[in-house]
Amino acid sequence: MSEAFASHAADRRELTAAQRNAVAELLRVSPVADELGRRFARAGHELHLVGGSVRDALLGRLGEDLDFCTDAHPDQTIKIVRGWAESIWETGREFGTIGCQRDGLRLEITTFRAEAYDQVSRNPIVVYGTCLVDDLKRRDFTVNAMAVSVPEHRFTDPYGGLADLAAKVIRTPGTPRESFGDDPLRMLRAARFAAQLRFTVHPDVREAMTRMAADLDRITAERIRDEFTKLLCGADPITGLRLLVDTGLAERFLPELTGLKLEIDEHAQHKDVYEHTLTVVSNAMSMEDGCDFVLRMAALMHDVGKPATKAVGPDGRVSFHHHEVVGARLTKARMKALRYPKDVTAQVVKLVGLHLRFYGYGRGEWTDSAVRRYVTDAGDLLSRLHKLTRSDCTTRNRRKAAQLATDYDALEERIARIAAEEDLARVRPDLDGNAIMELLGVPPGPVVGKAWQHLKELRLERGPLERDEAEAELLRWAREQRVIS
Repeated sequence: MSEAFASHAADRRELTAAQRNAVAELLRVSPVADELGRRFARAGHELHLVGGSVRDALLGRLGEDLDFCTDAHPDQTIKIVRGWAESIWETGREFGTIGCQRDGLRLEITTFRAEAYDQVSRNPIVVYGTCLVDDLKRRDFTVNAMAVSVPEHRFTDPYGGLADLAAKVIRTPGTPRESFGDDPLRMLRAARFAAQLRFTVHPDVREAMTRMAADLDRITAERIRDEFTKLLCGADPITGLRLLVDTGLAERFLPELTGLKLEIDEHAQHKDVYEHTLTVVSNAMSMEDGCDFVLRMAALMHDVGKPATKAVGPDGRVSFHHHEVVGARLTKARMKALRYPKDVTAQVVKLVGLHLRFYGYGRGEWTDSAVRRYVTDAGDLLSRLHKLTRSDCTTRNRRKAAQLATDYDALEERIARIAAEEDLARVRPDLDGNAIMELLGVPPGPVVGKAWQHLKELRLERGPLERDEAEAELLRWAREQRVIS
């Protein structure tokens, strides 16, 4: 976005400058966009770059995926792009959308719509329209309800999207209640845009989100998951998360987050565990290289087991014993309900379950065996576990914070020292399955697996063993288990 636009957006002349800025940004893709526009014009049809593409052009961040709208119907669109596009797809044809690719750009062309929704699901009853302004009115937010014609580059903004973009405000083209009644997912999208773009939600929109939060139940888990993932990976997820909780939307699909507001942490360092959690998410973000969804989700969920494990001791101090175990179970159930992939869920659950393991290290109780187990249990999540554990230190007691940081520095140094002596990333028994079967004279089966596990535990406890020592230990175990006489 131009500096003039950012500084003087209220001035009409500066808005015109912003329009010129958007057009300038479009010049990067205009060889393709304008050529496509001329093809539609020759066929007697309009073509407009629209929605998020125009918004992103104004923000100076136009990507490789471009959205267009037209008065041409899908069959007519296919005829126009056939022979020009490098590839064509019709997966969105039911909703009037034809996709194609040209010169590395993905183009989606949708017929003007004047659709209604069935008020039960979010699925639209598609009715083709004939007017660009009506098409823009059915879009979610004013900042997505702007268009630029191609090849003329004529700017259309009937609902004040440019002014809202300058003011960084999220509003709906029509009334929020009508918009969210048509498609409740838009409420979650408002929170997502607040997180991604650092925009403020207009009070009228916020009020409608609060009043209509229960309507989110009409939306499928998969679509909620996708919007929430984008929110959590936004530039400012804390703002988005607060909006979800304050409007009651979180209660519809992530009640564990709202539940954290009920619990005071055991050190009384935060107003509640909810505030602590948001701080941990923010801390984790500061250690990332780009968005790490697994780390952010683990930071968000790491304390969700506290409400169920709260206990007050004789001295009045609050404790949450084994909340990491309960939290891991709750996290698994919630991510399953939101249809997250099993591998992603497993990683987040493991981090939640391990996030307390470090505490106690500073008391000098950890042996080399404990360090090996810490590394082995974390596996390829060790780097993320380091970040999560450090992020979880939110105490305002500077001396205590410094001591925790020093203790964790010492643990990482100790891991590095032991790793230099042993291959901690691949801790394996000193004898493999073939050696176990040969030594014990047993075929493949459960006995081999139990023997292998015993040797691995021994390896974690004592470190690498000489071959003779490992064989002697295996034979001793086998006699105790009566595998051999």
